[in-house]
Amino acid sequence: MFKSLKRRLSRVIKVNGKHAAILSTVLAVALIFGIVESPAIIGASATERHLPIYSVERDGKAVSLTFDAAWGNEDTQTLIDILGRYGVKATFFVVGDWAAKYPESVKALHDAGHEVMNHSDDHAHFAPLSTEEIISNVNRCSDKVEAVTGVRPTLFRAPYGEYDDHVVTAIESIGVKVVQWDVDSLDWKDYSADTIYKRVTERVQPGSIVLFHNAAKHTPEALTPIIEYLIQNGYEIMKVSDLLLKEDYHIDNTGRQIAN
Repeated sequence: MFKSLKRRLSRVIKVNGKHAAILSTVLAVALIFGIVESPAIIGASATERHLPIYSVERDGKAVSLTFDAAWGNEDTQTLIDILGRYGVKATFFVVGDWAAKYPESVKALHDAGHEVMNHSDDHAHFAPLSTEEIISNVNRCSDKVEAVTGVRPTLFRAPYGEYDDHVVTAIESIGVKVVQWDVDSLDWKDYSADTIYKRVTERVQPGSIVLFHNAAKHTPEALTPIIEYLIQNGYEIMKVSDLLLKEDYHIDNTGRQIAN
């Protein structure tokens, strides 16, 4: 490709002392541009990304319901009661400050068989933080959860869903997996229960991780019909730690965890 380009340029540029320098510069730029834009180079760069897990490809129709808890606490027991009626176990990603403020709710979640995982200590934006600051923040939250439940969180969800390679690498360095979601209920926008139900049921697929929020206005009202829809359509609802593949897997460019 580059030899052909050189021949074409040579035909249109008269090569004397001045023009030879121009030709040399043009060819150098063309070479650099060609290399940078090469699909092989782009592909290599893409494979180096460190992505969280958004969903899981596995046999059967499994799905996980997750709840982020960062502020209010008015409906925690209601959510526990609804999940309990159907024998469903969920994953709650809690902020350390929330856990410290509502330890009785953290204990209630754990005692009901739900898993309590890490959503940072103070819901900070993690991207500007150093590796040491990220690890310290995550550990402070895990310390608070473990003090109440006796179980140290092994999963983390980034505040605001914000992350970059640096954030993911720092958290994984302490043996904690970063988990996102592929179905967003957007319940924090105070959508009606019908709207939440429609958003979830139209988007859910085998291996989905569904995002809800503790203290969202209409989530308890939407949760019952969503659970019934999932059960009626053959889904097994499980905790995220049970949904995830444990070994010999890769994560594709959509964040889907897939067995090798």
